Amino acid sequence: MEEQTNSREGETGETEGIGFVNVMKSVFAAFFGVQSNKNRERDFSSGKFVHFLIAGIILLLLFMAAVLGAVQYMLATAPAGVG
Repeated sequence: MEEQTNSREGETGETEGIGFVNVMKSVFAAFFGVQSNKNRERDFSSGKFVHFLIAGIILLLLFMAAVLGAVQYMLATAPAGVG
């Protein structure tokens, strides 16, 4: 009976996917274009598209907010009459 439980746990562990941290690492690497072939194959074989899409949108929004914040900071600290 214990063997059946262990085999089921192994099956559920495999179907869970690659995990939140690995999805974020893969999307972050994709932003820079430096994904390894091993990780790419892992993503395509066990990752879910929706997870990568959501992570990509979140990272894109964070990037846009950082750029907007940097521009607003530069405009606020620029001396008057420049530009």
